[in-house]
Amino acid sequence: MPNARVVYVSATGATTVHNLAYAQRLGLWGGADFPFATRAEFVEAIEEGGVAAMEVLARDLKALGLYTARSLSYEGVEYELVEHQLTPEQVRIYDAYAGAFSVIHNNLDAAMRAANITGTTGTLNVQARSAARSAFESAKQRFFGHLLTSMKTPSLIRSIDRDLDAGHAAVIQIVSTGEALMERRLAEIPTEEWGDVQVDITPREYVLDYLAHSFPVQLHEPFTDSEGNLCSRPVYRDGQPVESREAVARRGRLIEKLASLPPVPGALDQIVQQFGTDIVAEVTGRSRRIIRKGDRLVVENRAGSANLAETSAFMDDLKRILVFSDAGGTGRSYHAELSARNRRLRVHYLLEPGWKADAAIQGLGRTNRTNQAQPPLFRPIATDMKAEKRFLSTIARRLDTLGAITRGQRQTGGQGLFRPEDNLESQFGRDALRQLYTLLVRGKVDGCSLERFEDATGLKLMDANGLRDGLPPITTFLNRLLALTIDLQNVLFTAFEQLLTARIEGAVASGTYDVGLETLRAESFVVADRRTIYDHPGTGAETRLLTVAQRQRNHPVSLDDALARLSDRQAVLLVNERSGRAAVQVPAASVMLDDGEIERRVRLIRPMEQHRVALSIMAESHWDEADRERFASAWLAELAEVPEFTEITIHVVAGLLLPIWKRLPNESTRVYRLQTDAGERIIGRKVSAAWVESVLATDAPALTPGAAFAALMEGRTVLDLAEGLQLRRVRVMSAYRIELSGFKDTMRDRLRAYGLFGEIISWKLRMFVPTDASGVEILSNVLDSYPVARISDREAA
Repeated sequence: MPNARVVYVSATGATTVHNLAYAQRLGLWGGADFPFATRAEFVEAIEEGGVAAMEVLARDLKALGLYTARSLSYEGVEYELVEHQLTPEQVRIYDAYAGAFSVIHNNLDAAMRAANITGTTGTLNVQARSAARSAFESAKQRFFGHLLTSMKTPSLIRSIDRDLDAGHAAVIQIVSTGEALMERRLAEIPTEEWGDVQVDITPREYVLDYLAHSFPVQLHEPFTDSEGNLCSRPVYRDGQPVESREAVARRGRLIEKLASLPPVPGALDQIVQQFGTDIVAEVTGRSRRIIRKGDRLVVENRAGSANLAETSAFMDDLKRILVFSDAGGTGRSYHAELSARNRRLRVHYLLEPGWKADAAIQGLGRTNRTNQAQPPLFRPIATDMKAEKRFLSTIARRLDTLGAITRGQRQTGGQGLFRPEDNLESQFGRDALRQLYTLLVRGKVDGCSLERFEDATGLKLMDANGLRDGLPPITTFLNRLLALTIDLQNVLFTAFEQLLTARIEGAVASGTYDVGLETLRAESFVVADRRTIYDHPGTGAETRLLTVAQRQRNHPVSLDDALARLSDRQAVLLVNERSGRAAVQVPAASVMLDDGEIERRVRLIRPMEQHRVALSIMAESHWDEADRERFASAWLAELAEVPEFTEITIHVVAGLLLPIWKRLPNESTRVYRLQTDAGERIIGRKVSAAWVESVLATDAPALTPGAAFAALMEGRTVLDLAEGLQLRRVRVMSAYRIELSGFKDTMRDRLRAYGLFGEIISWKLRMFVPTDASGVEILSNVLDSYPVARISDREAA
């Protein structure tokens, strides 16, 4: 720091790579230290690498002395999710509001036609139509967000009652207070009536306020512009806007319908009015509030110093409950400070997470600080409704990157509060959504036709050419999902989740799923060789290529455990008539295919592995049902062949990675952590034997049969042999195999003699090297006759 001429200081660091754009003088692009010519190239490379690349970015910048960041420690902090089950009455109310919004949506289109904003030829006034649409969607999203928060508040209140009985202190984190709406309503009420307020100030008022002030009722008159296009413009008489009678009538009917629906009080008002101001400390930006005094609701003014006084009352143990919002929580601490009188356990409720992950995490930090008597208990509150994932999705996406950029480790961001699969805005989510749109168009989503979907959401999936090119994005889909009835939400979200799960499982199976920094675990790690492949000229930091011997203890499934699976009535004992291998078939979750068909699957449990197979494939395979005796004999024979340990060699590029990022293989950007037997901690990227061979081509020895077998099984290496033969890993019948291709018919008998086995698949003979313990010896026989001519990299099969 003393030598720094430019220092960038930020309270929240960066939640996305784009947020580092201001730090131009770090030299991340356009300099000699890093291989990125422009900012755009840097952002593209890091985003392509996912969370793992962001972890490397943070760590390397720290290693070069360019970056320092601290994140809140969550050691000792516990958390438990409180799920509010919507009651039948709440479901009825929600569905009623969803139906009301559907009516509003239909009337919005009719009102715009009546007001001449749209016509038979299309849109006549683009600006007015966009403004009306934007106001409607904004009011809808805000309303349902507040409605969800309000509906789960009863569970919050019951949980707080239990906390108070146990002697704890409750802290409730919210985002919105509804102050703007309350102020508008109070402005309409004579001040002499403030001592006995009779109006409801609930989330419903957002919609009524929208209908009263933003619903399109102003009349427009058609005209032809200078280019001959039919347009429309607002009509004024004596300087006053002229309203469409039909649009005004529609608005009146909508207000009457909505006003008849039961109101759901706002979350903050429920808490204050339930427990009273003698127990609740409110630290928000509100200057006035409505409180309950006996049977009356009265308006209470709050002084400018109210937040300071309320905080002091809570810390002095005069009040056991504290509610804070974004506006009221900045810079304050509510933890169990050792110097405070209130050192009770803080139960921190995340009632309303909001849209900003960094703000949510800062809020959680209000009750978790240094010099505290005890760490808090975090309790995020969620409903069992599908569409609420919309709110958790944005938080989950931000937390992944926040933790990665700040600490070089993704798990530090969310601390486990949100799961990676909660992030619906990933590439997998976008792909699954496009599949869902395709299935809707084909009529293959049970319970929801294309017409019903378009009517309910207002989204159009078809144009004159078929499926539209510009389909609605995931954020729009999730927003529109909020305003559907619970049943329709469940139909659409269940179909979406099935598609998403199938895509994620496929990515995990292929090794392309981005899980951030992973920890490798084994019985033993020993560094067999280390070489420096890059020296940073400015700092002397090194990039090292490590060859690590990994010794993994095998944990085969015992015969007793295999037979115990028969407690499931659907479990079946199998023996393969061709290979003599044994397996237990148990049910597995079905998946929805790209064409909308439901594929039933089973899981085959083997002594050292298990994998899922389509039930239709099993009928065509060589697996036969077996009795216990035959199964036990085959299973025990396989167990006898399993060695106690499996030893493989892995290659890790460790140390400084960012300067040579483009030189590293692009088949996988996963970052791994391991600790050797000597206590050395290594963090780096695994690379294939082929890449190592190319880097060390000048003095690299030839691959041994064991190394070749391990590289092939890893799936990222292709071996070209003499006489046009080629070895690579393939997936056949949902299992990985090593295939030898390019052989001639004259080689067939010799290859069988070496130990290879053949299968006729799609009327073509294919030859495979066994992947069991005999594989290395058989591969050695092949390589003795057909030496390796070239080693190349490939994407994992």
